[in-house]
Amino acid sequence: MRLVIFFLLLIVLGCSDSKELRLQKFLLKGNLSLKEHSTEQAIYYLEEALAIDPCYAPALNNLGTLHYQAKRWEEALPFYNRTIACHPEFIGAYFNRANTYYELKEYFNSLKDVEKIITAKPDTAVGFFMKGLIETKLHDFNNALASFAKAIDIDKNNVEYRVNHGTVNYYLQRFDDAEEDLKIALQLSPDEPNIYNTLSMIEISRGHLDKAMTEIEKALKLAPDQPFFLNNRGYILLMQKRLPEALIDIDQSILLDAENGWAYRNKGIYRFLSGDYENAIRLLKQSLSMDSFIDKTHFYLGMAYFKNNQKKEACEQFDLSEKAGDKMVPAEFFKQCR
Repeated sequence: MRLVIFFLLLIVLGCSDSKELRLQKFLLKGNLSLKEHSTEQAIYYLEEALAIDPCYAPALNNLGTLHYQAKRWEEALPFYNRTIACHPEFIGAYFNRANTYYELKEYFNSLKDVEKIITAKPDTAVGFFMKGLIETKLHDFNNALASFAKAIDIDKNNVEYRVNHGTVNYYLQRFDDAEEDLKIALQLSPDEPNIYNTLSMIEISRGHLDKAMTEIEKALKLAPDQPFFLNNRGYILLMQKRLPEALIDIDQSILLDAENGWAYRNKGIYRFLSGDYENAIRLLKQSLSMDSFIDKTHFYLGMAYFKNNQKKEACEQFDLSEKAGDKMVPAEFFKQCR
């Protein structure tokens, strides 16, 4: 073994001035700096590689990933574009770009990249999983369900795939099917907090607030600082009319994740229930601008407008609420709108 290593070292030393070796050295140094969280140093080494070869795909891809990990999505995207332009068969770059488009809410572009991945590697479970996530965002729930099912067929023991399959069943209001998915997930990993969070959402929809609280407490015991779990507990507390307690959870959720549109929806509901209709309108509109997927927002925005004597705006929101499938608007409000 020592002779082999020595021989390889001789080869490396003998080729020390080669372009390929210099590129690999800078890439290795850049990757090591990334692992050590030395961002500026990593950028320096990767840019040195690109100074030798502007089309060196691994360096371009890794610079994109550096920005992606720092949540600088718009800065990451050009590096992935360049990677693919230089190396059209670089499948990893398509996956990275798909994730970046997803974060930028460019779901159709994300879907195009994922479909390329699936075409190239049809047995890759993560490709179908990503496709399911995008289709969920596009409200294409039946196709999302099929995509998650394909991911599960390839990797039956992946808990995340099971939970997302169950979550889509929840969105389709197939609560029994969702529970079956989550029971299987519990057998695979009883310490996965997302399982209990989704079970809580199911119980909320059934109107079983005490059961919902039991499940969300299990999730929070496993992940106390998860902003979505805190926000969901806040929503349950709102429905239980425990407004001061609800506000604590909702505000903490926003503090932990200022981009969580669901928390702004819940804070808008809090303001509505507190009789502060103008602030309720402001917060609910902000929630919709952050994520149009969030349910029940149009209903509460309509109610806030109605209480604020803005009948025209209220009727518009009630119509949008029905189209979104909330099924919450009382019949007498539709009569007044007509």
